[in-house]
Amino acid sequence: MKPKIELLAPAGDFKCLTAAINAGCDAVYFGLQDFNMRARAKNFKLTDLKKIKQLTKPKKIKLYLTLNTLAYDSELKKIENIIKKAKKYVNAIICSDISIMLLCKKYKIPFHISTQCSVSNSKAAEFYKKLGATRIVLARELNLKQIKKISKIIPTEIFIHGAMCVSISGRCLTSQFLFNESANRGKCIHPCRRFYYIKDKEGNELKIENNYVLSAKDLCALPFIEKLKKANISSFKIEGRNKGPEYVDTVIRVYRKAIDNKLNKQQIKQAIKELNKVYNRGFSSGFLIKTPTSDDFSNIESNSSTQSKQFIGKIKHYYPKINVGLLKLNTGTLKIGDEIIIIGKTTGIIKTKIKTMQINHKEVDKVKKTDEVGINLPLCRKNDELYKVIKK
Repeated sequence: MKPKIELLAPAGDFKCLTAAINAGCDAVYFGLQDFNMRARAKNFKLTDLKKIKQLTKPKKIKLYLTLNTLAYDSELKKIENIIKKAKKYVNAIICSDISIMLLCKKYKIPFHISTQCSVSNSKAAEFYKKLGATRIVLARELNLKQIKKISKIIPTEIFIHGAMCVSISGRCLTSQFLFNESANRGKCIHPCRRFYYIKDKEGNELKIENNYVLSAKDLCALPFIEKLKKANISSFKIEGRNKGPEYVDTVIRVYRKAIDNKLNKQQIKQAIKELNKVYNRGFSSGFLIKTPTSDDFSNIESNSSTQSKQFIGKIKHYYPKINVGLLKLNTGTLKIGDEIIIIGKTTGIIKTKIKTMQINHKEVDKVKKTDEVGINLPLCRKNDELYKVIKK
């Protein structure tokens, strides 16, 4: 029987972790507050590992800890301490620095080679396999034929959705040179996403069709997911540890369905509509099917999603017997029929529509800022955040 393909979800905080679990992921990758490539995400504390394990254990979800930045001599003792303490909680460590690989071997903890190592050929794969790696997150620049070949040597993991760096597998120095914030230390501030003018020293400006000359579109492998399913890849990875729980929920649900079923053209079209609702810069096939062209560069600086969310307020109390949440509106308005999102550390994410509202036990159709209103809601919790969905 062919091994099941793992669906690997990102988690930047507990809200995203719960969203990933509820959406149906098989594994989660996450970082602590140091030594991971998403230093600007909320991330977790070392003391959170026990709770993370407790949350994921019932569904047998695997946990991969990212320690994938460059490491300096002065940091190795701290990294070693993290590895020792993490061992009993995680299934593997994702790393790129050989010193961290050696520490994983010392403490007999499985390690995966990060995409930061840009493994793009069979010989490199054989080297890391001999070193003791149990999986390689392959370079982003590989096509399907190249991936199939390396996947015969060692279990592989590839990104199938999310942001792509214009540099080689993300090993960029632009942020470091311009702002002294190193991407290779997880602190990239994404200067590549900006609008640029191209001028010579005399001030003559080059007229170009798209001034976002360094900003790649997001990867979306959904249209050709069936080809990937036949490529002997062990894990399909979703980028997004800096993204919100609504992104994690939507993307994991879409790819869960696509991995477990063979979608027809209409289902794929509808699924891409869902993916367009959450954060994206437009979609591209990356290098998986063909070499990118000018069409694979984004024409927007931040987000081209078809909807956004507006914070309205927090749940003050939930009455489970009558399925009612008491909400104090901090801002904005709500009316019957509005689509809403509820987000919380334990709740994860709930998407629903407002059907009934009451103020002082009287039915109302619309409420505004400062109102305190009872809303018929699925199970949620005190201090959960309520957002209104805004369609663009």
